[in-house]
Amino acid sequence: MKVEIIPLLISLIPTLFLTIIALYYFKLHTDNEQKRRKYLLHREHQKQSLPLRLQAYERMALFLERIAPGKLLIRTAPLDDDKKNYESLLVRTIEQEFDHNLTQQIYISDECWNIVKAAKNGTIALIRNAALKEDITSASKMREAILTTIIEKGSPSDDALAAIKSEVEDLF
Repeated sequence: MKVEIIPLLISLIPTLFLTIIALYYFKLHTDNEQKRRKYLLHREHQKQSLPLRLQAYERMALFLERIAPGKLLIRTAPLDDDKKNYESLLVRTIEQEFDHNLTQQIYISDECWNIVKAAKNGTIALIRNAALKEDITSASKMREAILTTIIEKGSPSDDALAAIKSEVEDLF
């Protein structure tokens, strides 16, 4: 009986070896198929989401252009000559623009969103700093002070626009 088992075991070794090799190649094949399907789904998802992302970047660029102090001051004239009223009007306009674009944060990176928020806050700070100066007594002088500051130091929106352009370039 021992003699019959040994030849049987010897004949099973190649079969086991072939079975292990077949299972290994089957596993490789199924893994490759799964990766291929995942890639195709990812590519299809990108095709659908890319236009939404580009639209979000466009809206953020438009937001930054609209709150750029030079353009904001031209578009938003003071209602009277009181600098505090004008400061409130400008800040309210920026906040309304920002609130209108809040949903765009879903489609842009967190880093870019934080840069946009920093530009918004920087613009508001610029306006508030101009309003706090005691030598500025009217809305028209406040406008001049803000324009002088952005000519000297640049607009907070400029860096944010550069970041948006950089991210859009990375999409392609």
